[in-house]
Amino acid sequence: MSDAAAGLLQVGLLVACLAVAYRPLGGYMARVYTSESDLRVERGAYRLFGVDARADQTWAVYARSLIAFSAVSMFLLYILQRVQSHLPLSLGLPNVESGLAFNTAASFVANTNWQSYSPEATMGHLVQFAGLAVQNFLSAAVGITVAIAVIRGFARSKTDRLGNFWVDLTRTVLRVLLPIAVIGTLALVAMGVVQNFSGGHEVTSVVGQAQTIPGGPVASQEVIKELGTNGGGFYNANSAHPFENPNGLSNLFEIFLLLLIPVSLTRTFGLMVKDKRQGYAILGVMGTLWAAFTFAATFFEVRGNSLEGKETRFGEWASALFASSTTGTSTGAVNSAHDSFTPLGGGTALFHMMLGEVSPGGTGTGLYGMLILAVLTVFIAGLMVGRTPEYLRKKITAREMKLVSLYILTTPTVVLVGASIAMGLAVARASIFNTDSPHGFTEVLYAFTSAGNNNGSAFGGLSANTPFYNTALGIVMLLGRFLPIVLALALAGSLAKQQPVPVTQGTLPTHKALFVTMLVGVVLIVTGLTYFPALTLGPLAEGL
Repeated sequence: MSDAAAGLLQVGLLVACLAVAYRPLGGYMARVYTSESDLRVERGAYRLFGVDARADQTWAVYARSLIAFSAVSMFLLYILQRVQSHLPLSLGLPNVESGLAFNTAASFVANTNWQSYSPEATMGHLVQFAGLAVQNFLSAAVGITVAIAVIRGFARSKTDRLGNFWVDLTRTVLRVLLPIAVIGTLALVAMGVVQNFSGGHEVTSVVGQAQTIPGGPVASQEVIKELGTNGGGFYNANSAHPFENPNGLSNLFEIFLLLLIPVSLTRTFGLMVKDKRQGYAILGVMGTLWAAFTFAATFFEVRGNSLEGKETRFGEWASALFASSTTGTSTGAVNSAHDSFTPLGGGTALFHMMLGEVSPGGTGTGLYGMLILAVLTVFIAGLMVGRTPEYLRKKITAREMKLVSLYILTTPTVVLVGASIAMGLAVARASIFNTDSPHGFTEVLYAFTSAGNNNGSAFGGLSANTPFYNTALGIVMLLGRFLPIVLALALAGSLAKQQPVPVTQGTLPTHKALFVTMLVGVVLIVTGLTYFPALTLGPLAEGL
């Protein structure tokens, strides 16, 4: 079988598997978040933490609960790293340095999983599974809760209540993430992914040298790393390491995991707003963008005919498919070195992140990000015909558009300001390996784009474990995560208060191909106008 035939077969199998899971998982999640009953373990947790499960919250209280929870999570993860040497299963590793501990805590709590260190040589088993893996569950759950709150903003009327953050969080972890993670872990172990508490395996390399390869609870962390669109690997090589991703089957399964929830949430959205066509329309936009970027990445890498930075067991097709899926879902996991992609192939991955991680985006973040862009699209359409814009029977007024505008401007601002500061400081420029070509600027731009969009992947030519980058990227990750969340919840609260308006002949149908096309155009044009000057100085200059 030719490489092209094998690559197309992989894409076909992936799409088929997602199609099979779409209806049952999307419907199941809709029932989870609309059910009035609680599991026994959930009721016990509510009593333990003093949560009134029947007390819905305003958007402001919901946001404060989320931020407080994330702040406590970040503090605990920071402390866990700083006392690592005194903990069991530390493997004799020292405490994590304060700047790196701050960056790592911010990264995992913000669902970014940026790693400017070698995990197997820095983190012991306890920090890996009790700190990092736990945050992989919790940060993913936080994103999903925000998406559900935004959906309720469209679905509810004449109320200021969006649900209960603590209930949504608990249900997401116990009813959605954990069951899939358990099944996925068993599947990965069956495919050859490591799962043990070994301190290391002594092997002899192909050149006859002795080498110790650390073991650990890899499969259980690998599954939530992909399922929760987190991306932080147990090993420095991430999903290129054979202990994390041993073969073509595990590679395809990991891509399936990282797309599963973002894709299925569109079904949940359609069911909760009582119009499944709206979910199909959003899925159509996400799918169109993902397919376009997958094609572009594959084209540039196959045409470049270079296996540099790629695993021979995967090749160009599987590497490009993984890269497109991970940069479109805020996952950040890699099975190849993006820094070694062709200039336009690496630029494609960079531009894909710049869309705002909406194709199909991270767990929850992709859906609410796309819904906000949908609001912008109906506003533009309303201006074109001279009519007050509406989306899902809710009027889009000046207040909503101010929130949408702030949301859209937030991430580009933190990304471009951060990259500008880095290029202006000698101490930051000293970390650039490629100083004599546009690729050096691309490495910096990629780092801040990855941090601001909570992706976590990197171009390896940038030495980021420095006081400047640990601090700057940590701040960018936190701002890029939580400012948009607050704005999204504020928008949901504003929409929930409205009285639905009747559908008339002048109402723009938001479930048809015309709207899908408009939304795709808005996503590309807004991103292009925002980032094109920066792209011309980096990957476009290098590629042309």
